[in-house]
Amino acid sequence: MANISAAAVKALRDQTGAPMGQCKQALVESDGIADKALEWLQKKSAATAEKKSGRSAVEGRVDAYIHHDGRTGVVMEVNCETDFAAGTDDFIQLVRDLCMQVAAMSPKYVASDEISAAELAHQREIFEAQARELGKPEAVLPRIVDGKVAAWYGDVCLLDQAFVKDEKGRKVRQILTERIAKIGENIVVRRFARFELGDGLEKKADDFADEVARMAGQA
Repeated sequence: MANISAAAVKALRDQTGAPMGQCKQALVESDGIADKALEWLQKKSAATAEKKSGRSAVEGRVDAYIHHDGRTGVVMEVNCETDFAAGTDDFIQLVRDLCMQVAAMSPKYVASDEISAAELAHQREIFEAQARELGKPEAVLPRIVDGKVAAWYGDVCLLDQAFVKDEKGRKVRQILTERIAKIGENIVVRRFARFELGDGLEKKADDFADEVARMAGQA
């Protein structure tokens, strides 16, 4: 068995945020190899999250983020199981990070299961037409479309996006899974709203210009 140093445990703890005891166990199980220990922690976090996913999450926090230029704002509700967990620094920081994620990346949905069947079918039609335009063989079209849909989820679904604060490009879903394991409660992103200054006003401006032109024509 590899000799696990306190420095190695701390480094893994700093990288993942997992408890010290769990980090040491991961290194022991992985013979002191950091990459394998990280993978071990990820698998354990996923298993923990799976066990907790069916538990009721009715407490939580509503938080908001306003970008420094005052042009973008986000309001979000994230649920957990107890008000105690909702008040911890880890949970509060998670909600704030997710608000910043929405502000930066503009997702439309929390997860892909919120997308209507009609919208998904329409998007698949677009991707299929694009593939045909490029002359792709009919036999591989379904696989190409599936790949494009997965990439599209990464654009429009919060949980499928790469987490902006993670240099390794892990998805928000993975960050959430790890935080569930660390806090020890089910955590659910329930809803969010993103506001962009002037969003939706363009049509009104065009209508005003049309009205001015119409009045000028009557003069």
